[in-house]
Amino acid sequence: MSDGFDYDLVIIGAGVGGHGAALHAVSCGLKTAIIEAGDMGGTCVNRGCIPSKALLAASGRVRELRNAHHLKSLGIQVDHVAFDRQAIADHASSLVSKIQGDLTNSLKRLGVDIIRGWGKIAGTQKVTITSDSTEKTVRAKDIILSPGSVPFVPPGIEVDGKTVFTSDQGVKLESLPEWIAIIGSGYIGLEFSDVYSALGCEITMIEALDQLMPGFDRDIAKLAERVLITPRDIETKVGIYAKRIIPGSPVVIELADFKTKEDIDVIEVDACLVATGRIPATNNLGLDTLGIELDRRNYIPVDDHMAVFSSCGEIVPHVWAIGDATGKMMLAHTASAQGVVAVENIIGRPRTVDYRSIPAAAFTHPEVSYVGLTEVAAQELAQAEGFDVATTKSYFKGNSKALAEKEADGMAKVVYRQDTGEVLGVHIFGMHASDLIHEASAAIANRQAVQDLAHLVHAHPTLSEVLDEAYKRAVV
Repeated sequence: MSDGFDYDLVIIGAGVGGHGAALHAVSCGLKTAIIEAGDMGGTCVNRGCIPSKALLAASGRVRELRNAHHLKSLGIQVDHVAFDRQAIADHASSLVSKIQGDLTNSLKRLGVDIIRGWGKIAGTQKVTITSDSTEKTVRAKDIILSPGSVPFVPPGIEVDGKTVFTSDQGVKLESLPEWIAIIGSGYIGLEFSDVYSALGCEITMIEALDQLMPGFDRDIAKLAERVLITPRDIETKVGIYAKRIIPGSPVVIELADFKTKEDIDVIEVDACLVATGRIPATNNLGLDTLGIELDRRNYIPVDDHMAVFSSCGEIVPHVWAIGDATGKMMLAHTASAQGVVAVENIIGRPRTVDYRSIPAAAFTHPEVSYVGLTEVAAQELAQAEGFDVATTKSYFKGNSKALAEKEADGMAKVVYRQDTGEVLGVHIFGMHASDLIHEASAAIANRQAVQDLAHLVHAHPTLSEVLDEAYKRAVV
């Protein structure tokens, strides 16, 4: 090191984003340290993606094996299906331990210094790390902030971690309440409703906005509601919010109309999961020492290169931010992509993140996935830029592979420019939607047109032909 620096790069936060940034930094020859006060792997590994997928995998098997009608149609009969809640929970926790260990070992193996403690900016190119009894300062040519996010708990809701809890506690599956309320119908609420309903819980889903699954494309959301919610033991309350939630046995939930704020009802349930989104963990990072001011939603302001802005709107030299705390897309793979882009810009290779081509998924049974713009968002862009939007749909019920599996509930929807054919968004509901979406993601990343995509050759019989059909319908 030269100029008295301890490191080329110091990363604050060892979640998936920080981990991705560290690995790329080392591959680029940078001496790198990563600072973490909590669990290595952050939210994704410990309280999000990883344990929730383990729960969904196990509960999904239970749902499948208990679906006697579906199995009978395949010529299969299963007389009795039992499960062990603790064993399912242990499956999730053991997977967390394995992934956390793999992540930590990969950093050590490549020579990244792992520093345990609370990291914060202490001035220009300086970071302090505070642990239980010590504090030290290191100097770094560049600093990446990757502090992540925490569950958002609305006012009036009291969380005790046992009877009223967030996804942080929910992934531990410490109990299976007979009747559970889920506050919110976004991807977190949907995934947990999938787990709890498969394992025999009665559910009341409460959504403050005027429609379920508000962040999803409307055509996909309507079909998903018919498959994921209506036939299951799930009661829904839409346009209603939880004004107050009191933990205990029972949990007391006071409901009110979201628009008028008028009291509507009081319900008593055995437990309540608060799945109302996440907020950035941006407190106590020392941002003020460099004149960095959070935006109105408490996110760290960044440009397309992941460089941080000061309160004056100017770039703060040598400071970068990635992940949930930037407020772009709260997805683990987005954070990792941002980390790579930040490092690329640090070493003088200008690069930006193409958010439109980043896919997302809800791992329900069947799955929901999407990439790019919804039809509504595309229409807004079209109005601003002066072009017309078209859409096309294809259905799993016409797909040979889906029919062979007797999993024919599903649809793919393609949103594209009518003039150039450029794909603006793709939305899929159906079996293996989270895997199918990546073909569409690549198409959007390369700004491909439906006219070209319609001539791609897909293996037969595969689920990928659902997209093939949608592309071909667009050019008929």
